[in-house]
Amino acid sequence: MADDLLRSDSIVADLPEPALVLCTRSDAILDINDHARALLGLQDAPLPAFAELLGPRIAEFMVFVDEIDTRGEAWTREIEIMSLHRGALRCELKARKISHAQGQIVIILTDLDLMDRRAHVVEIAELQRAGIDEWRRAESFFSDLERRNQLILNAAGEGIYGLNAEGKTTFVNRAAQEMLGWTTEDLLGKDIHSIMHHTHLSGEPYHHHDCPIYKSFRFEQVNRIEDEVFWRKDGKPIRVEYISTPIYDHQILAGAVVIFRDITQRKEDESKLKSALQEVAELRDRLEEENAYLQEEINSERAHHDIIGPSAATAQVLAQIDLVAETDATVMISGEPGTGKSLVAKEIHQGSPRRKRPLIHFNCSSVVPEAVEAELFGQVRGGPNAARQDKPGKLELAHGGTLFLAEVEALPVNIQGKLLHALQNRVATRLGDTREKPLDIRVIAATTLSPGHASAQKSLREDLFLHLSVFPISCLPLRERPEDIPALAAHLLKDACKKLNRPVPKITERAMQQLKHYEWPGNVRELRNLIERAAIVSKGNKLNIQLTGNAAGDVSSVENIRTEAELQALIRANLISALKVAKGRVSGQTGAAAILDMPPTTVYSRIKTLGVSASDWE
Repeated sequence: MADDLLRSDSIVADLPEPALVLCTRSDAILDINDHARALLGLQDAPLPAFAELLGPRIAEFMVFVDEIDTRGEAWTREIEIMSLHRGALRCELKARKISHAQGQIVIILTDLDLMDRRAHVVEIAELQRAGIDEWRRAESFFSDLERRNQLILNAAGEGIYGLNAEGKTTFVNRAAQEMLGWTTEDLLGKDIHSIMHHTHLSGEPYHHHDCPIYKSFRFEQVNRIEDEVFWRKDGKPIRVEYISTPIYDHQILAGAVVIFRDITQRKEDESKLKSALQEVAELRDRLEEENAYLQEEINSERAHHDIIGPSAATAQVLAQIDLVAETDATVMISGEPGTGKSLVAKEIHQGSPRRKRPLIHFNCSSVVPEAVEAELFGQVRGGPNAARQDKPGKLELAHGGTLFLAEVEALPVNIQGKLLHALQNRVATRLGDTREKPLDIRVIAATTLSPGHASAQKSLREDLFLHLSVFPISCLPLRERPEDIPALAAHLLKDACKKLNRPVPKITERAMQQLKHYEWPGNVRELRNLIERAAIVSKGNKLNIQLTGNAAGDVSSVENIRTEAELQALIRANLISALKVAKGRVSGQTGAAAILDMPPTTVYSRIKTLGVSASDWE
């Protein structure tokens, strides 16, 4: 057998070091030279299986074989070999794969004890040659250098530790000890990975060969990791970011240095912020959905409910709103004060595609002429009006939505041209600025003048008037549509009582007739005020109307002293007038009793007493 191993084609026979060829599949020693036999005490003994030479270190050797398979070669000083004569030997194993033979490796054995003895002899000889004094000076220099380096390392706020080429800890600075809870006694000279980097946060094992730090001192890689965990001595994890860098000694890879930072608090803050932002996003989405739903419900329910009245004039206005709302056409609304021009503008905006954007109101008569330009176009800080801060104008605020210009005839003439330029070119420039900002707005204008009166009076430039009057809508005064008064009065009374927290009183037929025959110079606004005032002063279940203007049939302006006969004649004439309006009926909601605001029995009594017959009212 020995002759077979020393055949002429042996690849280890001529090597000066102890060497053998191992089959990793069968655990058989296929070839061995004399140096290896002498080292292992196998000169006269049959060759055993290689595992018998490993003793309790079989697991470490399997890891060593895996590294050879991965890299093609490897070395270690962690595995002891058993000698038949000397027992356990401290050896350095250097191995590489045999390329033409699958599963076969060449292992070169170095007796570390022998090497240490030789090194010791050499070291003693060198020390003797160099002299004890020189050695002491060198020792002092390096000791001082190490002390200064240690001071620098301990002053750093980041955790820093070093590893040699075998993964053993060489130094640990103070910050690292404080963050990890491990002391230098716990870590120096030990495998730091197995102490505090052995497991992922999920609980999965973290193998050495998967660790970026391992790759730094094995494969010379610089690795920057932004989120991993180190395990403290108390068993708690800390989230860290670190960079591992290989270090060299005279161009020979000597290990790696690791610089890390505790990011546990930052990660917790980021997680809280992420959760908060997600919650805000969910709330925003829900509010947007609820707002869209409510807007849709409001729009579907209201259907022009703010514009009330059965008259043909009101029906025509509603029809015009439906026609123009879906377009982007400019609208000019004309009508006396109080006829509901702002309501018409609001309904047009709510029915348009711009309904989700703002409707910006600007009353041209409510601002002094000197401030109109700044209100419309905005201004920059330190501009012509010495503004203290930048301020957007109404044109900018209405971007994407609708601008409602009330009483547009009140605009100063010098501003009208600039407004026309802005609307035609769809740009606006703030006062004191040179930058033009794009405009995407729809304009609805309102005037208290009749459609032809504005340009005739020269209160509006004709070109601006024509630009604004693409689609004119006229709101008739209340006196020209008295059939709207009952519905308006009932609606306004309900709103007033809701605001005043009072029960809704009844509007008698007589009161309604008074309302319908009044001139209403203030239009619906005056009607609203009168109804609210009546709701305040009314104590019973009937609305107490107090008209102060010129009502039809009002004879209070002529102050005459009447005789009893004249008074009776007036009462008889008043009764006949009521019967004519009621077409002869006394009872009921539209009967003469309701018109006169008295009990039906009293009306019947007066008909009999005053001698009123059907021929008087027919």
